[in-house]
Amino acid sequence: MATSEEGLIELCHGNGGWLMHELIEDIIRPALANPMLDTQLDAAKLPALEGLPVITTDGFTVQPLEFPGGDIGSLAVHGTINDLAVSGAVPLYLTLNLFIEEGFEISRLARLIKSLGQAADSTGVVVVAGDTKVLPRGQCGGIYLATTGIGTLAPGTNLGMGFVQPGDKVLVSGPIGDHGTAVMLAREQFGLSGTLLSDSASVLPLTLALQGLDGIRFMRDPTRGGLATVAYELCRATGLGINLWQEAIPVSDQVRGVCDLLGYDPYYLACEGRVMAIVSMSDAPSALKRWQALPAGSHAAIVGEIQSNHSRVVLTTDYGGERILEELEDDPLPRIC
Repeated sequence: MATSEEGLIELCHGNGGWLMHELIEDIIRPALANPMLDTQLDAAKLPALEGLPVITTDGFTVQPLEFPGGDIGSLAVHGTINDLAVSGAVPLYLTLNLFIEEGFEISRLARLIKSLGQAADSTGVVVVAGDTKVLPRGQCGGIYLATTGIGTLAPGTNLGMGFVQPGDKVLVSGPIGDHGTAVMLAREQFGLSGTLLSDSASVLPLTLALQGLDGIRFMRDPTRGGLATVAYELCRATGLGINLWQEAIPVSDQVRGVCDLLGYDPYYLACEGRVMAIVSMSDAPSALKRWQALPAGSHAAIVGEIQSNHSRVVLTTDYGGERILEELEDDPLPRIC
């Protein structure tokens, strides 16, 4: 590949000329290889979709770009398709926008795009269109990614906060806070280190496992703001309250240790491969059993209940007391996704 002597991205890589053409054809296109990706067209042609089309869009600015358990490339795929999956959809297609800072290492770009392509391939989605922009030095944190995801919703799938009722159970598919803590440790800003991996992964197996259960009311992947923030979104939307049970919420020893040391609360830390679901009282045991039968859901748990006698998020502590989980104001850990 003909490029700059230093092997770095230059502004001319975004000007539409031959350097940009080679960047796309030699680095980006091979990593995303599929018959539907035609870089000579301005728009992708999609086959007719079976089911109701569903679309989502997302952006990714995580720092550091590579962290234990993932990187910005795989995170962009997982984050986008997970938004479709928790809506009850099956993800099919992605578009990808690259915003690359002048001076970014081309070898590192290749590594991140390869990771993105592998994540897409492993989850069965296809990158069908994209765009590349190069920003001057200092205007971007190395690389930003923006995505759009398209999927289909099976007829009769109805999920939403409006379906939540008092007595419904709150389920989580696994330990919370792993992603936020792994990114925090990777920044080394506190002089801490560890072996904890981000939980960044597709949640599609988890959401598909719950298909056919009439009592599934609502699902969400608790990313920014974590479990507590999704719980407050539910309270605001429904006027109902949520009681969470501390002893039932799965938290790894490493996450708990970091939180105790630095004063963080795991209920506000991001996940990137977990699902929070609201399920009717009658179907909650079946939902839990289905999740626990999967590798990704082996530590799933019923962690709370919807209440009608208040409209707050209340945590019953390990000692039997209660405390209100206040709604998040400041960002405890910026740029985690």
